[in-house]
Amino acid sequence: MIGIRDVRVLDPAHGRDGRGNLLIADGKIVSIDAKLEAADGIRILDGHGLIAAPGLTDVHVHFRDPGLTYKEDIETGAKAAARGGYTRVVCMANTKPVVDSPEVLAYVLQKGQKTGIHVESCACVTEGMKGKKLADMEILWNLGAAGFTDDGIPILDEELLRNAMKKAASLGAPISLHEENPAFIENNGINQGVISERLGIGGSPALAEVCLVERDCVLASETGAKVNIQHISAKGAVEAVRQAKKKGVKVFAEATPHHFALTEEAVLEWGTCAKMNPPLRTEADRQSIIEGLRDGTIDIIATDHAPHSQEEKSRPLTEAPSGIIGLETALALGITELVKPGYLTLMELMEKMSKNPAILYGFDYPGIVPGALADLVIFDENELWTVDEFASRAANSPFRGRTLQGRVHYTICGGKIVYER
Repeated sequence: MIGIRDVRVLDPAHGRDGRGNLLIADGKIVSIDAKLEAADGIRILDGHGLIAAPGLTDVHVHFRDPGLTYKEDIETGAKAAARGGYTRVVCMANTKPVVDSPEVLAYVLQKGQKTGIHVESCACVTEGMKGKKLADMEILWNLGAAGFTDDGIPILDEELLRNAMKKAASLGAPISLHEENPAFIENNGINQGVISERLGIGGSPALAEVCLVERDCVLASETGAKVNIQHISAKGAVEAVRQAKKKGVKVFAEATPHHFALTEEAVLEWGTCAKMNPPLRTEADRQSIIEGLRDGTIDIIATDHAPHSQEEKSRPLTEAPSGIIGLETALALGITELVKPGYLTLMELMEKMSKNPAILYGFDYPGIVPGALADLVIFDENELWTVDEFASRAANSPFRGRTLQGRVHYTICGGKIVYER
């Protein structure tokens, strides 16, 4: 049994924000107003100055398992997630082999069950992520796929994607889309603009993203599919989603902490550790993402946790792979960049990081009430800390050495402490 005394309970499921004494037993919340007394078999945590909220959910992570485990594996990825306050993650399907078969899906889900947190996985939209033929979406869905995505690769065949959306709609499954048209990209990972011109490397323009987002909002409207625009980065893409939502289209959008915290200028300081797809863009784009989070256009904060080895990230800028890790810094970046400046309330941040991701993927989200599964993050919203080490196998982050505000003290999943500071 675990007791958490005098903790601020922040529960987006019920709009609760007040002090409580939580009692946890047999994996579930027994009481939120318990009279906690020391006794054999109960561990009491001091919650004074801390906040207890439903465990965070990240609907966009890369654990590189199977096939690329020198970067990360399911165990190390789950440890990084727990350290960041996450009790549930959704793995992307671009492993090696990709998750387009029952065997690979079963491997990820079975290995995830041994980690201490909830590890879900998407399956591919297309066979081999080649964009030519649909995977057997119905079989994969029935076997436990959380949704469908070819993340990392855009689906350029409109008719194929339309059929995929129809199938996803019939199953009630979300379909998540990577929106970058390679026809407009000279070098990916770096915004096409003043920085790419200074570096002489071409870059990836906002147009590459905006044109596909606009297309897919139309397809979502026509098919009725529940569509998620992944890692949105461009002002025009945010506006396309905003207009689609006004028309009642079932389109969701996710933003990463690096896209609301950094601009293309970070490449000058961090080099390949500020290279990602889609790229960091201009200050105007960053502000549009913040405004999209404020007005509800962007529903979700997801990390796109993308580990790479030091050797890979040491390559020249045009040759190194894109992506950064993010699970262990996301909550602090949300507090530092969004809550403390007044863009979002802490309740709204929790909605973006736990409630709305659960809604998109149809995960159970009972909140903090008696009888609910005890999946909790317990953190200090004011504590300052410097990013200096990671539980992830990788360390490719442009936030190394930065002092952030807001630190996880405990992560509890299924009533067990899976991370303790």
